[in-house]
Amino acid sequence: MARPLTAAQRRVVDAADPVTGRLRGTEAQLAALVRRGLAFRHPRPPHDHFLTPAGHRIREAADEPGPSETGAEPAARPAAGVFAARVGGEDAGPAGPARLREVRGAWQGLLELRRMTSPDGDTGRPCGWERTHLVQAAALALEAAGHRPAGPGEGPGYRVRATPQPEAVAVYEPDPAALRDCAATLERAGWQVGEHTAPRTSARYLLASPRRV
Repeated sequence: MARPLTAAQRRVVDAADPVTGRLRGTEAQLAALVRRGLAFRHPRPPHDHFLTPAGHRIREAADEPGPSETGAEPAARPAAGVFAARVGGEDAGPAGPARLREVRGAWQGLLELRRMTSPDGDTGRPCGWERTHLVQAAALALEAAGHRPAGPGEGPGYRVRATPQPEAVAVYEPDPAALRDCAATLERAGWQVGEHTAPRTSARYLLASPRRV
């Protein structure tokens, strides 16, 4: 069984940027996390440290949503003070310029993570964090582009949900034109998107996966 994190290491992990996974800590703390496979040192200057997918899982273990009766993930409920893109279906949170700045900052941070973790510095292709946080990554791309998430209950707006398929999320939007706009946004953000029809309801929805090449 793996040794539990020390209190100091846990603080470093908990304080990581929720989108990029960038870490701040002493050299000893960061080196210990690297040895445990929870962080990596970026090879390019300034050689910052970032959480690995395993580190992200430890950081977010307390916030993992459970499956619903239909097998789709419900809307995530982020911890207080932690940024989370709106996946649709949550209670309405703060809006206005402050939220807009927060979302844009998170999107720019994600593009920087793409640049730093891609061998060729490409920002048009999803990174490892996005592949292990599919719902949040797709929702961030949509919210950053100005799409409106759905509120609680039925109504207009997008909803991003997990699917049984590996590396794929479903995006629901009752307005056909808005659904096509969501598809275009995800394609520009580096996702492969196809439109499908739900067999029981005949509702149209998107199936989106991070593009690899």
